[in-house]
Amino acid sequence: MQEINDPTESLKQAFRRHASGVCVITLNDASGSPVGFTATSVTSLGSEPALATFNVARGASSWPALSSAEYVSIQMLNEGSLELAKKMSQDHTKRFLDDDWFVEQSTKLPIFNQVNAVLICKIRERHEVEANAVIVVEIVSGLLAEEFPSLLYHHRGYVVPGNRLS
Repeated sequence: MQEINDPTESLKQAFRRHASGVCVITLNDASGSPVGFTATSVTSLGSEPALATFNVARGASSWPALSSAEYVSIQMLNEGSLELAKKMSQDHTKRFLDDDWFVEQSTKLPIFNQVNAVLICKIRERHEVEANAVIVVEIVSGLLAEEFPSLLYHHRGYVVPGNRLS
């Protein structure tokens, strides 16, 4: 094994070797306009109660809305969602121009059509850490679509699992 003594480089190199599921987080800003971004930091925190977390940079275009939002959706992407993942990680002014999403009725959250599953979440906690934030959410409800192989992020690119090992 190669030793890396720089903490930042150690973190970057190690996480490039760790595949992460790709999600889109959506919410509404104070005026009701849709906001969203691609995230690879989503994880389950526990099931009793049903909690999850995700991370975001506080300098991100979505942070002003996220810092005061009450609800968010976590949308799990699949092999057909590659263009959505790219779109939601680029120019924030173009993320909701297409007609590939609808409004969920109870929370009015924007939901994309080409996803495996959606979790409707209430924000419970925001923890600001340096230039970032950890968001803790409680799952309120979910939507399930036809399941396709998940979209993953690995070694600075998007991949789909090839073979199930167990």
